[in-house]
Amino acid sequence: MATMIQAKALGKTVTTTSGDLTILTDINLTVAKGESLAITGASGSGKSTLLGLLAGLDVPSTGSVALAGIDLNTLDEEGRAKVRADHVGFVFQSFQLLPGLTALENVMLPLELRGDRNVREQAAQYLNRVGLGERLSHYPPQLSGGEQQRVAIARAFACKPDILFADEPTGNLDSTTGHTINDLLFELNAEMGTTLVLITHEDRLANRCARQVQLAAGELMICGSAAVQ
Repeated sequence: MATMIQAKALGKTVTTTSGDLTILTDINLTVAKGESLAITGASGSGKSTLLGLLAGLDVPSTGSVALAGIDLNTLDEEGRAKVRADHVGFVFQSFQLLPGLTALENVMLPLELRGDRNVREQAAQYLNRVGLGERLSHYPPQLSGGEQQRVAIARAFACKPDILFADEPTGNLDSTTGHTINDLLFELNAEMGTTLVLITHEDRLANRCARQVQLAAGELMICGSAAVQ
């Protein structure tokens, strides 16, 4: 099976007023095409930093990351941005929608930036798929938290990414809405064969992934198979 993410001896250290702070140490991780992986761990363990490095949003202090077979260490920010545009989708806890754009326009935007054709039709199709066919012209402040996350999921999958990174995708939602969003995320992931990497503190969500890794104090402590749903 093809490898979509390969991290080797990955480390991240930042300089603070108190001196150097090591966030991640010697992370080695491989994620296969179509695999679902949960990154778990306590607050401050380095989960979001690891996701940022794997997605090419940040650069490591040591080691390397290959994304879709491309060594990110050989690229500048513009090159990494192109890799993300070509291969990666994101779903964030805070939704990251533009409040001045409608739901339809929020989903259309990355497609337009990529130069796709028929972007309005594509965006409408995915919003219908997530159950927001009647909310196309609504702006984010007019939508509930669950509806905003549906827009974010539609936006991510409309780009047909090879890899989807989700950072606490249900962290701002109530339990019932969160379960609905989780179902939708995994349904679309299964339909499209996308590689899914998510950060979560929820055991229920982590257990739906094929594999889990746990971070503790910046080190990879546990790798194993998860229960199926």
